[in-house]
Amino acid sequence: MTWLDDGPDRLYTVTGGRSRPAEDSFDLVTLIVSECDPVPGMQSEHAWILRLCRRPMAVAELSAGLRLPVSVVKVLLSDLLDMGKVTARHPSSARTEAQLPTPEFLKQVLVGLRNL
Repeated sequence: MTWLDDGPDRLYTVTGGRSRPAEDSFDLVTLIVSECDPVPGMQSEHAWILRLCRRPMAVAELSAGLRLPVSVVKVLLSDLLDMGKVTARHPSSARTEAQLPTPEFLKQVLVGLRNL
């Protein structure tokens, strides 16, 4: 996709002057999935996102594919999420302390490795 004008004025117009999404619920690896097809009269960037996300796509991939800054893509995704046009699937969260192996277990593994 090639834009005729990639200047700051276009980015201001694309986001409606917003520099941040209403909620910062996206990170670079959040997977976005389109829930529907674009509708007539929809902003072109929103329509492109819906087309690109027919298969799960990370926010960073969308940014590269649209050739737009991540911050702008997050604002657009926030719009689509609010409209119910996309879903966001966050990567699995980091393990909690209760899920990590105990220090005693790790010592036993180390001893076993040294014995090999």
